[in-house]
Amino acid sequence: MTPDDFQRTLQAFQRRKPFRPFTVELVGGERFEVDRPDALVFRGGQAAFVAAGGTPVLFDHESVSRMIGEARGERAS
Repeated sequence: MTPDDFQRTLQAFQRRKPFRPFTVELVGGERFEVDRPDALVFRGGQAAFVAAGGTPVLFDHESVSRMIGEARGERAS
């Protein structure tokens, strides 16, 4: 995924009204759910998500295989 596509896709999911959780799948198969728009920060192909327990997840455009929208089965690759 290019840095621009990465940022554009994250912005689209983060700005949905109303916000709906989405899943980020990493290249190694690990997945996590972004459950709040304000728990996500990204710039220049890199991102940080802070999970409910306070544990940060760092990821970048090269480590993401796809992002999946929960509500409608939307996918972005």
